Amino acid sequence: MKRNHYLFTLILLLGCSIFVKASDTVFVHQTQIPILIERQDNVLFYFRLDAKESRMMDEIVLDFGKSVNLSDVQAVKLYYGGTEALQDKGKKRFAPVDYISSHRPGNTLAAIPSYSIKCAEALQPSAKVVLKSHYKLFPGINFFWISLQMKPETSLFTKISSELQSVKIDGKEAICEERSPKDIIHRMAVGVRHAGDDGSASFRIPGLVTSNKGTLLGVYDVRYNSSVDLQEYVDVGLSRSTDGGKTWEKMRLPLSFGEYDGLPAAQNGVGDPSILVDTQTNTIWVVAAWTHGMGNQRAWWSSHPGMDLYQTAQLVMAKSTDDGKTWSKPINITEQVKDPSWYFLLQGPGRGITMSDGTLVFPTQFIDSTRVPNAGIMYSKDRGKTWKMHNMARTNTTEAQVVETEPGVLMLNMRDNRGGSRAVAITKDLGKTWTEHPSSRKALQEPVCMASLIHVEAEDNVLDKDILLFSNPNTTRGRNHITIKASLDDGLTWLPEHQLMLDEGEGWGYSCLTMIDRETIGILYESSAAHMTFQAVKLKDLIR
Repeated sequence: MKRNHYLFTLILLLGCSIFVKASDTVFVHQTQIPILIERQDNVLFYFRLDAKESRMMDEIVLDFGKSVNLSDVQAVKLYYGGTEALQDKGKKRFAPVDYISSHRPGNTLAAIPSYSIKCAEALQPSAKVVLKSHYKLFPGINFFWISLQMKPETSLFTKISSELQSVKIDGKEAICEERSPKDIIHRMAVGVRHAGDDGSASFRIPGLVTSNKGTLLGVYDVRYNSSVDLQEYVDVGLSRSTDGGKTWEKMRLPLSFGEYDGLPAAQNGVGDPSILVDTQTNTIWVVAAWTHGMGNQRAWWSSHPGMDLYQTAQLVMAKSTDDGKTWSKPINITEQVKDPSWYFLLQGPGRGITMSDGTLVFPTQFIDSTRVPNAGIMYSKDRGKTWKMHNMARTNTTEAQVVETEPGVLMLNMRDNRGGSRAVAITKDLGKTWTEHPSSRKALQEPVCMASLIHVEAEDNVLDKDILLFSNPNTTRGRNHITIKASLDDGLTWLPEHQLMLDEGEGWGYSCLTMIDRETIGILYESSAAHMTFQAVKLKDLIR
């Protein structure tokens, strides 16, 4: 009887050993950030393991599923990211550093070798990817991450979804605790401008339009020395795409003042651009703030009342009559629109519009005689020869975007220094009078940041509905979770089912929207992956 008892116990132990799990839990985070086609590495998963008893990371298995077309995937890689500082164990973060930088010239396209060690790779993977590493674990916190590399010919509309199937440690399957939503879809993107491109430290402040010929024209600050605002060595750059954003031509400079008047280039900065297509003529207009002198101090505080370029920032424009290929000399319109008592007048960065009656409209902002900022608009009824400006829409507001919701009715969506949510106002007389929109300070949250707003008429989209599209960091803290939203009732509501989050990562947060064609939204934005990131999104992916 005793012999049978021992035999039963042995069988039970052997049977249980089949189901023994590794003793330490692996915490997993699947990212929601743009996958840059030109990058050799894109972070897909992060892993954190506190190796209290574990000694060896054996393998990680991913399942891409049968519905994912993997012909566009060049490689899936597993990297080891080292360990955590003892005093930082409580942070429970998934990486001690940025394994790929979006801000360091020369380190924006691939894993930085000194921060990660590649320990496994699957080339041209199948639906099930087994990354065998047999990597020795450090006693304490260990970081791993999985990278995705796409083929250069990958379409902007390629989507990747993947699931973690298993992790093996010390020959046993580990308990995995996922810290991210289910059913994440990874979308492709192009880094139009990376830190270090054309010798520039950074690129900021996107604007984006589609010309009458279907050309995408993206403008931005070329901030050569650093990422700081004017006054600095800054030009207005432009990138041009004739294939829907897949490829972009060599950068042009619509506005650049060099060493004008004998001052250094860093005291002749011009920036914060806004771009507009005159849909009646296909003339392209760019407006920006030119700062002269100011001792390299921030223009927001160094521009003063007056009209002279030695005292106050100048409002300048350039135009193109050949679809954005070449640009006119600068046109100074300061005298036309600035009140001498104002400290600073500049445009609302992003884009302007052509109204249904042909009026050209740009959003504006100005710091008044009491040093309070106010958003408004300026307009031209003679194809850009002259410009006028009336009254502010709301006090203590800055960067704004304007749309025409119905003939003659303009909506201004404003960054509000009060924080928490966007301010929205309506004018029916080109800014002489304004009324608050019912959604103002209620419907759209923000962290006090620039945002984008465009109106798409029913006849111009595949859904045959009048649509408002909006993008910004969908949060009240930080500049993360860049999200596109749609409204089908002129901005009264922005339903959760009509929202699409593109980038959960931290960045500078500015964005600009356009319609590429009847079916497709284009967005140029400051992502967590590249200074100027472009993505194309099918309208039916947003409004389902």
